[in-house]
Amino acid sequence: MIHISLIKPIAEHLREQAQKQGSRTAFLDTKTSVTYRDLDQRTARLAAALQEMDINPGDKVAIYLPNSVPWIESCLAVVRRGAVAVPISYDAAEDEVLYRLADSGCSVVISTAEQAGRLDKLRPQVPSIKAMVLSGVASSGEPHLKGLESLLSGPLRPDADQGTDLDAPAFLLYTSGTTGKPKGALLTQRSMLWVVAACWVPIAGLGPDDYLLCPLPLFFSYAIDIAVLGTLATGATTRVMERFSVGETLALLSSGEFTIFPGVPTMFHYLLLRAGDTPLNFGKLRLCISAGAIMPATLNAEFERRAKVPLVDGLGSTETSTMITLNWPGSERIMGSCGPPILGQAVRIVDPKTRLDAPPGSEGELIVRGPNVMLGYHNKPEETAKALVDGWYLTGDLARFDPHGLITITGRLKELIIRGGENIAPAEIEEVALKFPGVADCAVVAGKHQFLGEVPVLFVVSQPGVQVDRDALKAFCGEHLSAHKVPGDIRHLDHIPRTGSGKTLRFELKKLLE
Repeated sequence: MIHISLIKPIAEHLREQAQKQGSRTAFLDTKTSVTYRDLDQRTARLAAALQEMDINPGDKVAIYLPNSVPWIESCLAVVRRGAVAVPISYDAAEDEVLYRLADSGCSVVISTAEQAGRLDKLRPQVPSIKAMVLSGVASSGEPHLKGLESLLSGPLRPDADQGTDLDAPAFLLYTSGTTGKPKGALLTQRSMLWVVAACWVPIAGLGPDDYLLCPLPLFFSYAIDIAVLGTLATGATTRVMERFSVGETLALLSSGEFTIFPGVPTMFHYLLLRAGDTPLNFGKLRLCISAGAIMPATLNAEFERRAKVPLVDGLGSTETSTMITLNWPGSERIMGSCGPPILGQAVRIVDPKTRLDAPPGSEGELIVRGPNVMLGYHNKPEETAKALVDGWYLTGDLARFDPHGLITITGRLKELIIRGGENIAPAEIEEVALKFPGVADCAVVAGKHQFLGEVPVLFVVSQPGVQVDRDALKAFCGEHLSAHKVPGDIRHLDHIPRTGSGKTLRFELKKLLE
C-alpha cells in the first residue's frame, strides 16, 4: 500500500510534526539535537532569511556542510522557500566544488567558517553567487556574508513558505560520476516523497517509533530520502554520523538503541571484518538496508547470520529519487537479488539495442517509469534525451527477472568486459574473489589485450597483516569461474576508490593500467 497522504509539501510536514511530536527529538549529531517544534521554527526563520536575500522559487542554494543537524535544517529550509537545494560533499576537492557551484548557477552557498577562504577564492569564478551563509561566523555588515546560526533564530515572515508546488525542482543532486563528469539530476518533492510513501513506509515499516543511525553522506539521494525526508514524514528520530567510522558505528549499534541502519555494501563488509569473532548484539535493531552498489550474496548471508538482523538489499539511483527495488523483510528472498520493484513503478528488462522486452530469465537493460523518475539533467538536454526515452529512464544496469519477479543486477552496460567476443560482468568475479581468505576488498576493470580485445584485471585490498598470494587467488578463481572469466592480471592496492554511495570508481582504476 502506497501511503499517498505523505506526499505533500515539506513545509506542511514540518508544521504537522511540530504539532504532533512537539518536544520529541527529530535529528541529532555529536554536537547538537533539534526537536520537531524547533525544527519547524528554525527552518521557517531560515526560509524567511533566504527571502530577505532575494532568493525566490527556482533559485539554487548550495549546501556545503558536513553531515550534521545544520545540514538538515538548511536543506529543509531551502525547499520550504521553494528554492532548489544543491548538496555538495564537504570532502570534495576544490575543482569539484567549483564545478557544482558554476554548473548549477548557485545564488547562495551555506557552508562553514572553515571553508570561507576557499569560497572567497571561488566566488569570482561563479558570478551568480549573491551571498555566503556560514556557520561559526557572526553576521556582518557585509551584504554577501551571513551567519547561519543567527539566521536560524531570526525573524519570521508569513509569506516565506513558497515551496508548495510538488512538481517543481526541489533538489539538484549530482550523480556519482563513476564514468566521468557528474550530471545534476533535477528531483521534486513529489518524486522524493513518493519513495518514502511507496518504499520506506510500506516495505521497511518506517514509523514514529523508529530510531535510525545514518552513516551515509547526506549529499546523495539515498540518505536524503530515508534519513531526512523519511524521518520527517513519519515522525521518527535519526542520529546522523559526520562520516562512517567502523569503530564508532559498531559502538553505536552495540548500544542497542537503534532500530534501523541504512548503509552500503562496503560498510557491512568492514563491520564484519572489524568485529572478527566478537559476537554481534545490536539490541533493538530490527532492520538493516543496503543500497548504492551490488550486495554480494555471501556478504548478505554472513551479516544476517552474525548479526541476527535482516539485511535487505535494494537497487537505487539518483535519477529515480533513490529506490527502484527493495526486498521485503520477512518475505522469501534470494540472496544476491535486489528484490521486486517498489510500488507504483513500471519496470522492464529490455534488449539494449532493440528496446524489446527480453525473454523471462534473460539478461537485459533495466528501464524504469514512475513518479520517482527525475525531471532531467540540469542544462544537459542531450544527456537527458539519452537517459529518458518515452518516459522511461534507461538505468544502464544489466539485470534479469527470476520466476518470482525478483530482480538480480548482473552488471553495468558500460562496465561489461568483452573478452574475445564473450561478455564478462565484473561483479561476478568480485563475488568470487571476496570469498578468498585474506581479501578485504576488490574491484575488476577491463584491461586491454592485443588479441582478445579486453581481459579482466582484478585489484585486491588485503586484510591487515595479510598479503594475498596472486597465483593462489588466480587458481581459486579458476576453480569457481569459467576460464574466460579468470583475471588476466591481479594487482594489489591500499584501497578501492569509491563514491560516497559505495560505487566503484572504475575509471580511476583504469588510469592505473595506462
